[in-house]
Amino acid sequence: MSPEHLPRLFPPDLHARLAACAEADLAAVADSFEAPGMRAALSAATVLVTGWGCPPVDAAVLAAAPRLRAVLHTGGSVKGLVTPACWERGLAVSTAADANAVPVAEYTLAMILLTGKNALGLGERYRAERHFTLGLIHSGIGNRGRRVGVIGASRIGRRVLALLRGFDVETLLFDPYTDDATAARLGARRTGLEELLRTCDTVSVHAPETPETRGLLDAERLALMPDGAVLINTARGSLVDTTALTRELVAGRLTGVLDVTDPEPLPPDSPLYELPNAVLTPHIAGSHGNELRRLGLSVVEELERLASGLPLAHRVHAPDLDRVA
Repeated sequence: MSPEHLPRLFPPDLHARLAACAEADLAAVADSFEAPGMRAALSAATVLVTGWGCPPVDAAVLAAAPRLRAVLHTGGSVKGLVTPACWERGLAVSTAADANAVPVAEYTLAMILLTGKNALGLGERYRAERHFTLGLIHSGIGNRGRRVGVIGASRIGRRVLALLRGFDVETLLFDPYTDDATAARLGARRTGLEELLRTCDTVSVHAPETPETRGLLDAERLALMPDGAVLINTARGSLVDTTALTRELVAGRLTGVLDVTDPEPLPPDSPLYELPNAVLTPHIAGSHGNELRRLGLSVVEELERLASGLPLAHRVHAPDLDRVA
C-alpha cells in the first residue's frame, strides 16, 4: 500500500493487536513489489495486507511468495488488485468493503435529508443575496413522505435503506439480483428502474461498475426524473452519462449531488462547478481521516480469525466479482 496510509489504518492499539496474533512486519510497507526489501518479505509471508496504492498481485508476485495463503485488503474493491493467478493459487481474499460502506451511507443519508430541505440550495441563495425573509414559505421542500429510490442493493445501498428506516420517507429499490421478499426485508418496495426514476423525489446510486451498469443513467432515463428531483451518485461516475446530466443541471430541472464523476475530476471548464444546483465533493464519501481506522480494524479482525482457525467474515469469491464493486 502507499506507506502514508499505514499509521492511519493501524494506529498503536491496532498495531499491538496485529503483533499479538502474527509476526507482522510493518516496516515492509511499499507501493511497489520491487521496492527494497519487499522480495525478502514476500518470500516469508503467509498473509499479505494490501491497501490503496498496491499494484496487482500477479503470477510474478506469487512466484516470489511461495508461502502466501491470504490477501487481506484494507480497501473496498479488489478488482484492480487480485488477478486470476490469485484464484488459481487458491488464496483466501478478504475486503474491508463493509467497513468502508459506513461513511458512504452516512454521507448519502446526510445528502438525502439536506437536499430534501433544499438546505444547500437555499444556503447558496442566502450567501448570494445576503438577506432572507423569516417565515417565507419555500414550497416543495421537506422530508415528510419523501420518496427515495435506491439503485443497487449493494452493501452501501442496504445500509442506506437501514438508515432511512428512522425517517418518514418511502423507499423504492431497483436491483435485478434482488427479489420482492428481500426488498421488503430491507424496508423497500422493489420496482423497475424506469418506475423508480419517474416517481422518486430523490434517487441515490449504489450499483457497482460493470459492463452492464456503465451509462446506466443515460439521457433517456434521466429525462424520466420529475422536475426538481435530486440525483445522488457516490458509486462510480461512469454509471451516469455526464453530458446528459450536465444538460439537465444547466437547465435547472434537476439537482445533482456528485461525489464521483466521469471524468474524475471534471475538466476545469465544466459548467457544473458554477451551478447552484450541482453539489460537487472530491470523492470523499468513502473512508477518510479518522475513518481509516475502521478499515484497519476490519483487517485486524480478519487476521485474528485466520490465526484462530476461523473462516474469514468478509471473504471475496471469484464468481461474485462480475456483479460487485
